[in-house]
Order: sequence, then structure tokens, then C-alpha cells
Amino acid sequence: MKKLTPKELYNMWIEFFTSHGHVQIPSASVIPENDATVLFTTAGMQPLVPYLLGEKHPKGTRLCNVQKCIRTNDIESVGDSSHLTMFEMLGNWSLGDYFKKEMIPWSFEFLTSEKYLNIPIDRLAVTVFEGDSLSPRDEEGATAWLNAGIKKENIFYLSKEHNWWALGSGVGPCGTDSEMFYDTGKPKCCETCSPACDCGKYLEIWNDVFMQFRVEEVGGECKELSQKNVDTGMGLERVVCISNNLDSVYDSIIFADAIKKIEELSGKSYSDEENKKPIRIICDHIRTATNILGDEKGIAPSNVGQGYVLRRLIRRAVNYARRLGIKAEDLIQVSNTFIDYFVAYNPDVYSSLDNNRKFIIDELAKEINKFSQTIVAGTKEFEKQMANLKDNTIDGVSAFRLYDTFGFPLELTIELASDRGAKVDVEGYNKAFEHHQAISRQGAEASFKGGLSEANEVTAKLHTATHLLLGALRKTFGEHIYQKGSNITPERLRFDFNFERKLLPEELKTLEDIVNQAINDEVEITCEEMPIEKARESGALGVFGDKYGEVVKVYTMGDYSKEICGGPHAKNTKELHHFKIVKEESSSSGVRRIKAILD
Repeated sequence: MKKLTPKELYNMWIEFFTSHGHVQIPSASVIPENDATVLFTTAGMQPLVPYLLGEKHPKGTRLCNVQKCIRTNDIESVGDSSHLTMFEMLGNWSLGDYFKKEMIPWSFEFLTSEKYLNIPIDRLAVTVFEGDSLSPRDEEGATAWLNAGIKKENIFYLSKEHNWWALGSGVGPCGTDSEMFYDTGKPKCCETCSPACDCGKYLEIWNDVFMQFRVEEVGGECKELSQKNVDTGMGLERVVCISNNLDSVYDSIIFADAIKKIEELSGKSYSDEENKKPIRIICDHIRTATNILGDEKGIAPSNVGQGYVLRRLIRRAVNYARRLGIKAEDLIQVSNTFIDYFVAYNPDVYSSLDNNRKFIIDELAKEINKFSQTIVAGTKEFEKQMANLKDNTIDGVSAFRLYDTFGFPLELTIELASDRGAKVDVEGYNKAFEHHQAISRQGAEASFKGGLSEANEVTAKLHTATHLLLGALRKTFGEHIYQKGSNITPERLRFDFNFERKLLPEELKTLEDIVNQAINDEVEITCEEMPIEKARESGALGVFGDKYGEVVKVYTMGDYSKEICGGPHAKNTKELHHFKIVKEESSSSGVRRIKAILD
């Protein structure tokens, strides 16, 4: 197998798929734009949802890219050999073009060819869907792998849990997937050992999703889609790891400078087994926090949504730094090593980290200082709980209150309780935490009854309202006003913009009146595709326009708005009915936030 650097793998992926007729598209922001289904961009397909549902993409039907992704569902696994909260996903897509008979042989070629990864065939295993009462066994996929060259004994049929892609509700576009695994050489854990195990023998490196069906109601039968799509994803960090014959993704060049800096700050060696997990967690969390803070949309730590996750990552990193004897404020030096690494590795993709370095460092410093203050208050609350223990155990709700109200990480509560001979109800804490997530992320990671199409109808109207709101802001305060971020749930829109002070009630009323006038005027919303330079010459706004490539879509709403955009939109402003601002507040230094609804 070839030894590859991250940049060599990046270039190899793009070269392979462009040679097969694909067009490279840029990585989108890690903060989803107008997507109510997730807090972060967790896969390369998320920005492409409208096109997977049939909308024409300006770049055609064959696309590829390397997408920055953030997933925190496995945060407790971070620190092992393979889990990361932030990673780069190599992806390619067919929008109603090719399907299994083309994609599977290409996957095999990229994995095994001497020109590309050159993985020995014996070290590869693949999985396909075993079938159930609603959808058939994927013999087509298995046959394609067999014909490509995968040995029959290395093809595994697994259940829907492992080899089926669908939306959370199960309603909407769906289909089988086929996952590819690298056999690490570890012995089988049992006679039935397979990629479904968690024993560590098989490491997932790639997944081909085949969107072939559509389910119209919960529990309904699968019907063939008129447009069959392919969506794939390969983890860059994992492939760099196995290509260099490393034991862990953290042992690669990606983390080398950060680990060296942590060793320097702590006086402890990464090679010592007891130090590996805390050092890895610090690396992962600061790396992810740096990319969230440095994103073009400028998310800052807070108590809700993306800001809540960001705060949790920073505070967990501080807690593990404390265990290693590192001063919390010194984590800023670790962040700087990651900024330097990413900018050197891929300046075109990560220029925002360098451009936003001051914001990253300032926000990290503020959060670290705030956490230091909450530790003092949290310690007082901890002492109160210790004085009122039942069965020598801090109950789960109280432990979560320490975390949620006082910023006290569970690990710190457990550590302090253990020092006093007490225990913590971890299961109860997890239940309280899950309940909090369900409330705070309601709509953000929810399933919609009508599937993706219904979600798009809701978000299309709210997204259209953000265009009108920006137009109203620029008309009221001047053309120096730009969008700094947005987020949409089924209930409301949230819009961030550059402004130095709190808006007056009469100013908010003016903004509402302008937007509602546009709605009452029943303005038709038009869309044109054009070269990006022509779009800018036409006066279209495009703060985030570079992520759409050389050909862009320009949405015009009369004299009210003209923007470069790739999101879903209403067809006429009258569909919005009535716009109402429900809150205006500070988002971060020099940035204000408006929350609004359509009623």
C-alpha cells in the first residue's frame, strides 16, 4: 500500500474522479446553511440535498470534493485509535447519472490499483444489505463486488442497521449502501466475526450509498426513484493512518505538531500509555473547536445549538489539560499549531482559519476564562451536593445540573467525588443530558413527518425570508451590512449580521415593515445561472459565493433582494404570509442576531 500524506491523498482523490468525468466542487462551511436537520455539516451530501432531490446542479451530474465534517455523536469514543469529531470526507456523487455497475468497480479500482491506494485485495472486506420484508437483498451490489475482484468470503450481508441509508423518519429517499473495510490483521474475535463487530479487526474507510428508493409513509414499501443517486464518503484521516501503517489516526502528521506542543506544555510523553487518551482528546477537541470558530460563519460558544457543542468541546479539552498539568490558557498555543498546519496543508480550503485567527484566539481565551470562573462556582455547588448525598452517590440530575448550570464536566465531578469516596450516577446523568439535547436541538436534529421534501418546503420559506431581511437591513443601515451566519429550524430563522449596537424597537419595526411589504407585493422569485463574475457585476450579493464554484445561481426578488445562493427558495414572496421578529440580541463581538418567524 502506498504511503500518503494528507495532501497527496486529497489530490489523488480529485484526480481519480475528475478523470472519470466528475467536476470538483469546493468544501462547504461546517455550519449548515439553511438546513434544519443537523447542527453541523456531517457529510458531503448535506449541501447537495436539493440536487439529490432533482434540482439541477450548475456543475452537472457528476461531482466530487473533500468536505470538512463535524460529528459529535461518538464524542465519548474520541481518544481511541480512530474516532474524531472533525474530519475530512472524500466524496463523489452521481445525480441521476451512473449507479452500482459503475461505482463499485471504480471503488475497487481506487482501493486496489497500483496507481492509487494499492491496498492488497486480501486486506479488504465489504458489506451489502441482507434484505428484509420491505426491501430486497442487494444481490446486485454483491455480484458487482465479486466481479470486481473481492473474494466471496470477504463479502458480508448485514442488516438495515448497517447497510441502509434513510432519513431519520424513514420517509423520503433511501436505499442500500455498501461499506468498505480495511482488515487490520487482528485475529477474529469469534467464528462470526464481521465488519459488524466492534472488536477492531475491521476499520471502515469508505461507504457507497445508493439512493434507489423512496418511502412515502412510515412503514411503507420501497418504491423506485425516478432519479437514482450515488453518494459516497471516505475518511481522509483513516486512510492516511492505514496507508502509513500507523496504529492510530492521531499518530499521523496531522496531529504531530499539536502533540509535540502538548508534550512541551505538560512535560509528559505521548508514548506513555496513560497519557495517550487525554492528549488525543485535547488534540481532537481543540482541532474541532478551532475549525468551528474559524469558519466563515463565525460561531462562538453559547448555551444553545452549535455554540453549546463548541462550549462543551472547549471545556472538555480544558478538563483533560488540567489532568496533564497544563494551564488552560496554554491551549491557545495548541490551537495555533492547528491553524498553522491547516493553512500550510491546504491554504485554498483553510484560508478562513488564518483570516479569523484573532477571532479564534479571542473567543478561546474568553471561554477558557469564563470556564475558570464557573469552576469556582461549581465547586461550591459540588460541596452542597456532597453534604446531602443519598447512598453515597451524587444523583444524575444533580450531576447534570453541575454541568449545565455551572459548566462542571462529568469527568471532573466523578474525579472529585472519587477523591471523597463517593460515586456519581452516570446513567442518570446520561438520561438528563439526552433530555437536554432533545429540547435544545428540537428541530435541529429532528425527523420530519413528510421527510426531506416537507422540511425543504418549510426551510425554503424561512430561507427566502433571510434574503428579504438582509435586503431590509442594508436598506435601513447601509450597504456595509453583510450576513455573518444563519440557522433555520422548522419553527424560526436565525440571522447574524455585522452591527455594533443593539437595535432600537422602532428599527426592528422598520425591518419588519420592509419584509412584509415585499410579501404583500407578491414578488415572483426568479433564478438565473451565470458565471460568478457576471453575477457580481450584476450587483448580486455573495459573501459565501465562492463555495458554489465558477457557475452560480442568482435569486432575485424584485428590488428587495439579489443574492448568489444555493439553498431552497419559495416561488413567490406571498408564500411567506407574514414576517415577525421575535428577538434581537448579541451573537459575538460586532455581530448582532435576529430571530424571526413566519405566521
